[in-house]
Amino acid sequence: MTKRAIFPVMLLCLFLVMVSCATTGASPSQRYTEAEACFNRLQRDEDRKQYRSYWLNCIRQFESVCRVNPEGAWAPAGLYMSGRLYRELYEISRKPSDRNNAREVFERLQNDYPDSAYSKRAAGELGRMDGGSGKKNLTEVARSQYFRAEAAYSDLKKSKEKQKYRSYWLEVIREFDSVHETEPEGPWAAAGLYRTGELYRELYSHSYSPADERKAEEIFRKVARQYPDSAYSKRARVSLGGSGDGSGGGFGKDKDDPISRLTGSKTASGTVVSSKDRADKAPGAGDPTTVTGIRYWSNPDYTRIVIDANRETDYVNNLLKKDPSINLDHERLYVDLKKSRLSEDIQRRISIDDTHLKDVRAGQFCPDTVRVVADMKSFEDYNVFALKNPFRIVIDVRGKADPPQPVTATLDDDYYTGEIDRQDSASIARQLALGVRRVVIDPGHGGRDPGAPGALPGVYEKDVVLDLSRILAKKIERDLGLEVILTRTTDTYLTLEERTAMANTHRADLFISVHANASRNQRAHGIETYFLNLTTDEDSIAVAARENATSKKNISELQEILNDLMQNAKINESSRLATYVQRGMYSKASAQFNPVADKGVKQAPFYVLLGANMPSILIEAGFLSNPRECKRLIDEQYQRTLANGIVDGIRSFISDTRPPVYVSSD
Repeated sequence: MTKRAIFPVMLLCLFLVMVSCATTGASPSQRYTEAEACFNRLQRDEDRKQYRSYWLNCIRQFESVCRVNPEGAWAPAGLYMSGRLYRELYEISRKPSDRNNAREVFERLQNDYPDSAYSKRAAGELGRMDGGSGKKNLTEVARSQYFRAEAAYSDLKKSKEKQKYRSYWLEVIREFDSVHETEPEGPWAAAGLYRTGELYRELYSHSYSPADERKAEEIFRKVARQYPDSAYSKRARVSLGGSGDGSGGGFGKDKDDPISRLTGSKTASGTVVSSKDRADKAPGAGDPTTVTGIRYWSNPDYTRIVIDANRETDYVNNLLKKDPSINLDHERLYVDLKKSRLSEDIQRRISIDDTHLKDVRAGQFCPDTVRVVADMKSFEDYNVFALKNPFRIVIDVRGKADPPQPVTATLDDDYYTGEIDRQDSASIARQLALGVRRVVIDPGHGGRDPGAPGALPGVYEKDVVLDLSRILAKKIERDLGLEVILTRTTDTYLTLEERTAMANTHRADLFISVHANASRNQRAHGIETYFLNLTTDEDSIAVAARENATSKKNISELQEILNDLMQNAKINESSRLATYVQRGMYSKASAQFNPVADKGVKQAPFYVLLGANMPSILIEAGFLSNPRECKRLIDEQYQRTLANGIVDGIRSFISDTRPPVYVSSD
């Protein structure tokens, strides 16, 4: 080997040694984040999924989370994910050793961490592998499996590419079918069976295969016949085209199925909503407020709980200290809703069981007061605030996060196969990002919320910002080497508080909500960027009111409580990020298009930014109400120009926050 050839090899070896040493000092949360990024890359690449080495690479990374701190909060999460990957690898490899490894990991998780929420998930995995046999608490196993099935369905709906292939649909159908098989006489059986029928019906809309249509009808009839006393019996009859009384035969759709909203994922989340007293059902005059549901999102550092009600009401909250005299060895945070009643069929207790919360309980405290109690294990701080249209109360609880650690370089998967592909420069860019690894992009609106209508027929904000966000996500991944998560990838509806919770539970380093503006004045045009803060500017209040789907009066009331929420908002960092992004967008757009108005950086109280744990901004990419700007915003070239500007802004923000580190040739 020549001296010229030896020198690059020596540099590569030196780099690998440095990376290995740096990774050793990574915190459990950092290791989990890196392992999760590895898994996400694997899931997106169908070619890599066929090679065992890529699976084992991700498994080793998840195992290291538990190994580095077996007593820590992230240990059971890492252990659970390593077992899950072994189980998924078995479905491809069919090697008994992979299945046995998965079983051993799940059983170890149950034995070593019996009080962890992941222990229950492990029980669900084992129940799925065993068909539920030999388990004492089959109901809990079926429930866990239902969460898993909903998570699989959510993943499928996020990928239009996967929706093209029948195998992915059948995989999710099998997940729901196993809920029914685990405990055919249990409370979750009808729900699981009904959802298999719904998925066959949805598959039919893609395949147009009469067999899928017949299968869906067959399952709905089975639900109606086998579970006549279940709420799903009526839903099945409605799905067959009847009114719920057993008549009819075609397809219908119950969009408000409460259990279908229950979701499970890498970061726990769930919803329990009454089917009788939904928040969108207007109460009569003089009726009390009805508490209709409780939702939550959680990871070991953060939990958001949302209490849904069908009308606005007064409420108070308080923290009760430990009281050993009455066998209460934990603190309790409660919220009392005045002049309220609890929906009859709402679940009264929801087990969260994460690092700092045991569970959430709801009850009729007295005839005119509903009390919701969060049983706390440990926490750093919490906030309680209300949002309107519809009325809901949000509880944010923050636990003790891992101490800040220097961001360490990690080996890209390709190093394990001896390959360095064309994305190697992006990998190095990610390693030098120093504090910014993961970006959550939030395409505004969606589903039943179209956002602002365009000046051109058929143009709506929800579609424009989704297209822009997809382009932006690819550019961030390619140019900056950062991991990107989109809050939605299809035309689906998300609540504003859910979007922030997703950013927090995914431990994002930056949160960017993408919108397009509108005005009654069709000549109004220009780009502007917002961050969360108080404001007296009427135009900013009007924009916030529109994006919050509420009134200017409610915005004024919100500002009165905003001071209490500012302590966790990274105002200074968000302001800098907004400045760089606004500058980047205007610079790129004005260089190629004319005229472009720079409306600057502004501040306003946006619901979607409330409670964000990271620098967060809201972009108004232009005015859809302006015919010229509307035409630009639906043009792919203009969208790419804006995306390039945003990427430049993020790059400048990273450089300003933590200047790049260079390693000398010495």
